[in-house]
Amino acid sequence: MVQWYPGHMAKATRLIRERLKQVDVVFELLDARIPSSSRNPQIDAIIGPKPRLVIFNKADLADPEATKAWMAWFAQAKQPVLPLDAVSGAGVAKIVPQCEVLLREKRQAWQKKGVKPPPIRAMILGIPNVGKSTLINRLLSRKAAKTGNRPGVTQQQQWFSVQGKLQLLDTPGVLWPKFEDADVGYRLAVTGAIKDEILDVTEVALYALRLLRERYASLLFQRYRLPEEDAEPLAWLEAIGRQRGCLMSGGAVDFEKAAAVFLHDLRTGKIGRITLEWPPAHGDVHEGEEKVHGVV
Repeated sequence: MVQWYPGHMAKATRLIRERLKQVDVVFELLDARIPSSSRNPQIDAIIGPKPRLVIFNKADLADPEATKAWMAWFAQAKQPVLPLDAVSGAGVAKIVPQCEVLLREKRQAWQKKGVKPPPIRAMILGIPNVGKSTLINRLLSRKAAKTGNRPGVTQQQQWFSVQGKLQLLDTPGVLWPKFEDADVGYRLAVTGAIKDEILDVTEVALYALRLLRERYASLLFQRYRLPEEDAEPLAWLEAIGRQRGCLMSGGAVDFEKAAAVFLHDLRTGKIGRITLEWPPAHGDVHEGEEKVHGVV
């Protein structure tokens, strides 16, 4: 069990509950590479019946086949899902039309009264480093929200207006008090949602190598000159370290430095498009699990 819950996250959760009544719809940002592990299990209780649009950010880094499988999984619960890449802007233009569909009845009621519907008010929720600020900046076509490839950059709530059509409420990234399943903590660490100081970076890299060996061994072999396929992940990490010059005095591999190099390659897509978990129907999300954080 991994525990990590900075004090500002408890405060952020309380503020989210207080401000929820001010918005029409919630944008729940997930990392397309880990749609289950990047989903706060408390979010359903916090949001309640409020209309929600699930957004798979960083879809450009994820396996497209896995993304399709996850979209089908969410569709079982009639939950709209939109994959996008907030950095390039791919898919971002579909957000407002999706919101208009979700809020069709409410907006039609305004129109029947002869009143022009006001801008849609939306709250963006997601765990640290999932790309909330990057999405806001893309929607605004300017740098208005702080961004950073590390968790904890946004620490207060801010409102932003998008071309008179949308008003966005940014919120700090919120993790949950503890991860009962160690796999969730490690998958979050692999993608950078948890600071590298929280877990041993070498263990995180070895965990990632074990996962990738199951589905993406060919990508690893294309990127690195690795030993035979049945070698242990530690031997693979050692080979990566030697290739990249991660050596200590005497020629021994600095495994911590090699792990950092490998994780950087993985997080930035240099190894290829990789998804670390697939829907339960594909056998990759926790054995015996019947739902993924509220999605049956």
